[in-house]
Amino acid sequence: MAAFGVRGDERTFGILMKGLCRTNRIAEAFKLLKLMKGSGLTPNPVIYNTLIHALCRNGKVGRARSLMSEMNTPSDVTFNILISAYCGEGNVVQALVMLEKSFDLGFIPDVISVTKIVELLCNHSRAMEAVELLERVENKGGVVDTVAYTTLIKGFCGMQKPQVGRRVLKEMESKGVLPNVHAYNALISGFCNSGKLDSAMELFEEMRMDGMSPNFQTFDTLIRGLCSGGRVADGLKVVSLMEEERGAHGDTISPYNSVLYGLYKEGRLEEAFEFLNRMASSFPRAVDRSLRILRFCKENKVGEAKMVYDRMVGEGDIPSVMIYESLIEGLCKEGSVREAFDLMNLMVEKDLFPEVSTFNALIHGFCREGKFRSALKLLDEMVKRGCNLNADGYGSLIRCLCKQGDLDKAFGFLVQMVEADLIPDQDTWNSLLTSEQPCLKCENGDQINDVLCSSREG
Repeated sequence: MAAFGVRGDERTFGILMKGLCRTNRIAEAFKLLKLMKGSGLTPNPVIYNTLIHALCRNGKVGRARSLMSEMNTPSDVTFNILISAYCGEGNVVQALVMLEKSFDLGFIPDVISVTKIVELLCNHSRAMEAVELLERVENKGGVVDTVAYTTLIKGFCGMQKPQVGRRVLKEMESKGVLPNVHAYNALISGFCNSGKLDSAMELFEEMRMDGMSPNFQTFDTLIRGLCSGGRVADGLKVVSLMEEERGAHGDTISPYNSVLYGLYKEGRLEEAFEFLNRMASSFPRAVDRSLRILRFCKENKVGEAKMVYDRMVGEGDIPSVMIYESLIEGLCKEGSVREAFDLMNLMVEKDLFPEVSTFNALIHGFCREGKFRSALKLLDEMVKRGCNLNADGYGSLIRCLCKQGDLDKAFGFLVQMVEADLIPDQDTWNSLLTSEQPCLKCENGDQINDVLCSSREG
């Protein structure tokens, strides 16, 4: 063009800038900007915004901000780009600075940028500031849609304030913004996580009465909340409703695994096994593999059980809590306590928290290996989770300490055990009373007699 004396205009440079930025040729894009200025043309906001967007996309937000300062008149698009970029970096301070500058120049960020700031504020536990932001945007004539309000609801639920999230739901309805199923799901999840299961059920019924059909996530979330919260019977009712409304057995095995988890938490292992067998018609492969793992563990063939488990996970099947418990107990019995401990951590990562039987297996395994410190750390973890040690667990700790000759600590656990109204078994008494160190009988003899008399076996 230049050779034939044809001078490029703004459109020419704009097309070139777009092509260079799309292919991430940022250095050449800056040269083109300089060439445009040297040709006596003033780059328009579209050209600047194209380059700013490319810089932000490549993580160079600071340089994009500097480039904005060269613009005579930044546009609303400029601010939307930079606000989204700062939100993507998690930089709440700079995102809010860009927001204020946008307001000062009379621009209102689009709903996507507003929603991103709301999400960022909620992630920093600043949901009330997000409420004020949405009010400002609405007062200035901006758009606040269902997604923005749902993001705010999720924020309050993440802060364990689902009741505030419900008020947001009512507020958005009063403004003519209708909530969708995702908003209800967020609230149901929030109430379940806060242990307010009645409120979750009320909300579930409310959405159905309003003509909104629950999706699979709705059922899955509610069933998990009810079963893990000690209301397996209600969870089973919701399972039946899910099967009735959605047909067959829902989308995945997850809700059924939640029922198994609820039965496990209540110590109803025989019922859990029966329920697992009833699942066979709907999930034949998963149930078949689960039963094989349970059978192998019962027969002390833990290696074969682990192979089936690895194949199961590798092919995308979701193991139930019964699988984890059986494998952990089996690994502990054969002396692979560290591998069992790693499996328990994986179990916790999937929000399946161990009960006393699983903890006992690990504590017994550590004690058998003489690793009292590891057993004690596990005991602390149990206490944090509100899980109380039973007689078997105390017995393992006491016998371990007696073997190590630490009778003071052993006696301390004996006192805790009896105070918890737990009866030591014969092996536990024998470990204490037949210890080679006479100090237990001589110096602490009176204390032991007191403990014996307070025990129902005394």
